[in-house]
Amino acid sequence: MKVEDFDMFCTLLRQRSGLVLTKDKAYLLESRLMPVARKWNLKGLEDLAAVIRAKRDEALLRDVTEAMTTNESSFFRDTKPFDQFKAVVLPMLLQSRAAKKTIRIWSAACSSGQEAYSLAMLLNEEGARLAGWRIEIIGTDLSGEMVNKAKAGIYTQFEVQRGLPITLLVKYFKQVGDKWQITEDMRSRVQYREYNLLSDLSPLGQFDVIFCRNVLIYFDGPTKGKVLEAMAKQMPPDGVLYLGGAETVLGITEKFKPMEGQRGLYTLAGVPVRA
Repeated sequence: MKVEDFDMFCTLLRQRSGLVLTKDKAYLLESRLMPVARKWNLKGLEDLAAVIRAKRDEALLRDVTEAMTTNESSFFRDTKPFDQFKAVVLPMLLQSRAAKKTIRIWSAACSSGQEAYSLAMLLNEEGARLAGWRIEIIGTDLSGEMVNKAKAGIYTQFEVQRGLPITLLVKYFKQVGDKWQITEDMRSRVQYREYNLLSDLSPLGQFDVIFCRNVLIYFDGPTKGKVLEAMAKQMPPDGVLYLGGAETVLGITEKFKPMEGQRGLYTLAGVPVRA
């Protein structure tokens, strides 16, 4: 791949999705963008780059961006965040939101929906504690293809075997051919929307809990800071932010601080919230 083409693709992806690629990731561009080139009846990445330069067709730019976004996810991924939610975050919210009886949760960069559905199942299992409560779960992703898959709630045998307890599979899924579909009731509990984290977040409204796990690792420092500060504006003083185990706010933003004793959980700086 020509250096100028690689640079052009990198600039395009950074502007549209925040994704930062280093030169050692050229192979990733080639493997993921070749199918896009073939879809548009182009011989290779050189032709793809030329077409983008000549005519910035939005449909083509969208295909390129979606092909490069990582869509790795699984049910109850890493386990601990969900244990923390059940044991720490939910009790705290039940106490502080007792008057309103409303909780809003955002699964940012939700991919094909496993995280949001995991939360829906977890909350349904807490049925007695949540009687009379209104729980909203919003899942957003840059990829329209992933959002549509999340809405359908259909997963392969491999996907449901990754992290999903057999008891929940039997209770919340039905077999459709060689795949599994989450029940209509669970699908109705999550609202999925196509949304770019680099866009204005205010139309999404305020959230008590934001899951943004294993997303910021693909962004450069300034972009991470921009996204985190935008999220801070969409949270109440005692809201909780989830980041991935390898992610941190230190040196990136002063809007958040780690929650004492809870790895991966963050609260707004200056607000005395304890687990």
